[in-house]
Amino acid sequence: MTSPSCTAAQRDGAALRPVLGVTLVAALGGLLFGYDTGVISGALLAIESDFELSAFSSGVVVSSLLVGAMAGAAGAGGLADRHGRRPVLVAAAAIFTVGAVLAALAPSAVVLTAARVVLGLGIGVASNLVPVFIAELAPPRYRGRLVGLNQLMITFGIVLAYVANYALENVTHSWRWMFGLAALPALLFGIGMLLQPESPRWLALNSGQERARAVLARLRGHSDTAALQAELADMAATSTTRGNGARGAGRWRALTARSVRPAIVAGVGLQILGQASGVNTVIYYAPKIFQSSGLGSSSAILATVGVGVVNLLMTPVGMAAVDRFGRKKLLASGAAVMTAALAGLAATLAAGGQNSSCAWLAVLCVVVFVAAVATTLNVVVFIIPSELYPQRIRGTAMSATMFSNWTMNFVVSLTFLTLLDALGGPNTFALYAAVCALLTLFAIRRIPETRGKSLEEIERELASRTA
Repeated sequence: MTSPSCTAAQRDGAALRPVLGVTLVAALGGLLFGYDTGVISGALLAIESDFELSAFSSGVVVSSLLVGAMAGAAGAGGLADRHGRRPVLVAAAAIFTVGAVLAALAPSAVVLTAARVVLGLGIGVASNLVPVFIAELAPPRYRGRLVGLNQLMITFGIVLAYVANYALENVTHSWRWMFGLAALPALLFGIGMLLQPESPRWLALNSGQERARAVLARLRGHSDTAALQAELADMAATSTTRGNGARGAGRWRALTARSVRPAIVAGVGLQILGQASGVNTVIYYAPKIFQSSGLGSSSAILATVGVGVVNLLMTPVGMAAVDRFGRKKLLASGAAVMTAALAGLAATLAAGGQNSSCAWLAVLCVVVFVAAVATTLNVVVFIIPSELYPQRIRGTAMSATMFSNWTMNFVVSLTFLTLLDALGGPNTFALYAAVCALLTLFAIRRIPETRGKSLEEIERELASRTA
């Protein structure tokens, strides 16, 4: 006779196949996130030449994406809680398409900046809702890896951007082609999402049990009525227990509730410290960092491609580890390695001057840092908040979380070059190393372990801590 645990494992295995298909389509939003974030690193040099930009104007072009991302992240959650995850993601695909075309055709820096804001809106929506959508579909056994696919696609998008930068470097109007290429995956994302089901958890809360049961049966890939009914009953019981029907401003007020506070502190704190570690300075300014350490322009761009490849290759390692070792341990260990790598980079820049051997040692420190980020922080940064928040306000809570992410990202990207000029490379990266040390302590003290638990179990456990 088959044991109950084996039966559960078999059901989870059957559920993986249909959910994986939906996840891959949704994760195209992550690919666009990565591509539109990373493409500026190689395009900026040509844009500066074509539009004769000052250092400040270049910073505005780069950071305008983040302004749009803040707005998109802030607004997406409320819309998704009211209208569903799927239609808002379809709208994000349309925004990505319009932004890519507008950027490619931009006749001036002002129009390009506006196009970057539009692209940022799409990124903000995708960063908010893609992890939530996947988490709400996934069986608990595979949820970490499935949500982690979003991060894998982000890193793949960044690598595609770096490769496009390198391949198109000497093409006339190269930066226009770099931006315009993103329109194709944006169209595929939109068409693909139109063919996908709505989140069964959102349906259970807003459209009734019958629609939720039909979608859940499709996603789980089995006809075990008892198992489906048990999962639906758990969703319904949690919604009823925690209060159903928060609307509009009420959802934002609900974020301050005592029962929600541990989740908000963990989710928002992770975003702030994760971004303040300087992780995205490598994505936005890698060629400039490598040039400042002594590499030539072509070598700096090629080294940046190498960094992107490391980021891509190490992400599946983190995906494999996150459901095996748990979110908390993975984050704490990774933040410790990040601290050591940035401290090493600071020491190398302080000792090396502009000689070639020290330049490549600096590249090695950056590679170690990126590898640690890819296997730990970048894998869990979207998984953890997508799991922590109560169903009734999950979209709104993710809006607050991702708004804090993009706001800190904006601050760091806007101030990085200023810090580099004012403090020098060694002191700037020593400062980021100190933030990574704080992130290590935060992970140990404030991040709850969610591995292997249903979203409803996590919600009940966090609420019980403040009861």
